[in-house]
Amino acid sequence: MFTTVRYFVKTSIIFLVLGILTGLYMAYTKYIGKVGYSLELVSAHTHAVLVGSVMMMIMGVALWFFPRAEKSDTKYNPDLIFVVYWVMTIATGGRFISQVIMSFYYSDILNILIFCFSALQIIGMILFFYSIWGRIRSVGSHIREAKGEKF
Repeated sequence: MFTTVRYFVKTSIIFLVLGILTGLYMAYTKYIGKVGYSLELVSAHTHAVLVGSVMMMIMGVALWFFPRAEKSDTKYNPDLIFVVYWVMTIATGGRFISQVIMSFYYSDILNILIFCFSALQIIGMILFFYSIWGRIRSVGSHIREAKGEKF
């Protein structure tokens, strides 16, 4: 497993822990504290778990398992993938922090930041899958399928 893959996988675990702890806090405020929580915390929790944990784990595992890029593949760029890692990490972390703060304190600036971080998450995902598109290919299984083998 190479460095960028480890970054994606370990960062996804950190976001999972953040999401789980946020969920625990929400459970505490609702069931023990009897005060409830804002929808901003629901969104922060959801994005930490689904984008920060699940999506970044998918990206890391895809990067690790998919076949190497062919020599002629001009879309795949390991440097771009590393930039995407940082875009996803900063955008997801920034969105999480902004929404947690927004759950306690309203700010127009935070609204703008949340939107910008959301857009960066989308851009990061698009760039990632654009870059690895050529790596999503058959490496030998198409020959076995042509002979009638079922998977």
